Amino acid sequence: MIWLVRHAEAEDGSPDAERRLTTKGEEQSRTVGAALARLGVKVQCCVTSPKVRARDTARLVCKALKVEITEDERLAGGPFDAHDLVAEFGEDLMLVGHDPDFSLAVHRLTGAQVRIPKSGVVAVDHGELKVALRPAELRVLAGRD
Repeated sequence: MIWLVRHAEAEDGSPDAERRLTTKGEEQSRTVGAALARLGVKVQCCVTSPKVRARDTARLVCKALKVEITEDERLAGGPFDAHDLVAEFGEDLMLVGHDPDFSLAVHRLTGAQVRIPKSGVVAVDHGELKVALRPAELRVLAGRD
C-alpha cells in the first residue's frame, strides 16, 4: 500500500523550499499521525520532499507511527514515478509531498481523478484507490473533533 500525504498548511513567502508550517499546519500534521496510528496503519518507510513544509509534516506524522523518514528530491516538485519509489523503498510506503504532483500520481496509479487537500491522505493498493481522507475526517478519526 502506498500512502500519499500532502503537506499541511504552510506560511506564505519565499523562497518556496523554505516555507515553514503554520501553527495550524503543525496541528494538522499531528492529527494525521494520530488518525493513521488509530487506524493501525503500518509503513516500512516514509519518503518526503526535502522542502521544509513537507519534511516537517513527515516528521510530525511519522512520530506517531514510529517510522523513520528519508528525503528524496524526486518529491520536491513535478511529476514522479511512484513505481520507482516502491521498487527502491518497498511496497508499504508513505510519501509526503505536494500537489498537483500527488493528485497526478494517484491518477497515473489508479485512473482516479482526485484533488488532495493540504494535510489530506490517499492510499493506493495495486492500482486501486483504497482510502481518501480529508482533514475533517482525519480530525474525527484522531478524536480531535
